[in-house]
Amino acid sequence: MLILVAEDNPDNRNLLTRRLERQGWTVVVAEDGREAVAVCRSAKPDLVLMDVAMPNMNGLEATRALRADPATAGTKIIAVTAHAMDANRIECIEAGCDDFATKPINFPELVAKIRDHMGPLAQGEAA
Repeated sequence: MLILVAEDNPDNRNLLTRRLERQGWTVVVAEDGREAVAVCRSAKPDLVLMDVAMPNMNGLEATRALRADPATAGTKIIAVTAHAMDANRIECIEAGCDDFATKPINFPELVAKIRDHMGPLAQGEAA
C-alpha cells in the first residue's frame, strides 16, 4: 500500500514516514499542499495523510483540489492537525477528508484508522 505523507514539518514528516514504513507500507512525501496535489496525481497513493496547516496551499485546499479531479477524487484522505475542536473536524470533513487525526499523533490509533479505511489492502501488507 502506498501512503502520501503531506507535512511541512520535517521532523513530523520523517517520524511518520519511519513509523508507517515499519508497518510494511511504502511512503512518498510532500512538503506543502501544492506538492501534495502533484504527488497524488503522479504517484497515485492509496491514502493521504494531509497536514491541514501547510504553506503555499493548505491541506484543506489541497483536499478540495484532489476531490475535484476525477483521477484523484476517490483517494482516501485523513486530515492531520493540531486543532482538535469539533469545528475543525467538521471543516475537514466538509473539505472532503475521510477522517481526522489530531497532533500529537497517537500512532496505534492512526494505524487503526488507516486499516479501517483501507481494509484488506492495509491488512495484507502490515508487518
